[in-house]
Amino acid sequence: MKAHDTTGWRNPWFRKSILWLIVLTVGAFLAGFVLLPSVHSDFSAKGVWASICRAAGVPADWSFGTAPRQAATATDVVLDRSMGKEGSRQAVGRGATLALNCTMCHGAQGMSTSDAPNLSGQYPEVIIKQLMDYRGGKRGSPIMVALSRNLSDEDIADLAAYYAQLPKARTAPTTYDEELPALVRVGAPLRNIAPCVSCHGGIDQKFGAPWLEGMPKGYLALQLKAFRSGERGNDSEAQMRNVARTMTDAEIEDVSAFYARKAGPRTE
Repeated sequence: MKAHDTTGWRNPWFRKSILWLIVLTVGAFLAGFVLLPSVHSDFSAKGVWASICRAAGVPADWSFGTAPRQAATATDVVLDRSMGKEGSRQAVGRGATLALNCTMCHGAQGMSTSDAPNLSGQYPEVIIKQLMDYRGGKRGSPIMVALSRNLSDEDIADLAAYYAQLPKARTAPTTYDEELPALVRVGAPLRNIAPCVSCHGGIDQKFGAPWLEGMPKGYLALQLKAFRSGERGNDSEAQMRNVARTMTDAEIEDVSAFYARKAGPRTE
């Protein structure tokens, strides 16, 4: 008499267990990678791998150098510590005269009444670099490219010296506490995003990184989105593009609103 096979595929309980395991796996996959992510407002289906990485909380792309190439707009300005030195009285005077062309957008005392950046008290090397990028066509803006086209290196240095010595638009630096937005305070290590305060003041200031406290919110949001899309690419070594590439609209809104919260009174 042939023995009854109680193991293997012929066992009905074994077949049912396999069937239920498949059903549960498919159900968990659909719930975790389709249903739950879809309830988030910023969700967009970008394939199975992207959904898995999103659910796991890790980047879908670990090759951080795969951003759209921006060879035509990458900066060629080399930052030098001499750019950050205080200008002479003569340089400040010449810069004040040149700055008369800048008042319509940046204000009579470097404080904007629109969404143009505040320049009062800005680090001189920041202004020098951006003007050189505009002049060389490395940063786009019809107005700024036209205004900077005929500026000499000395003109640019004088303008930077003038704005740097104006009454500081830099309000009291950010204090490190739990009320700061996460990206400002701790960044996002899994997305290779350093804390904003580690470069832009508050805890530390990286040479060449602009002071952001009190900047117009619209300007900050516009620049972050331009870095994210690759429209703006004059950041050395793609530092800001790497940061902004994975930022959501909500994160850009939070960071921009945070830095704009200390905007000083606008006087003309």
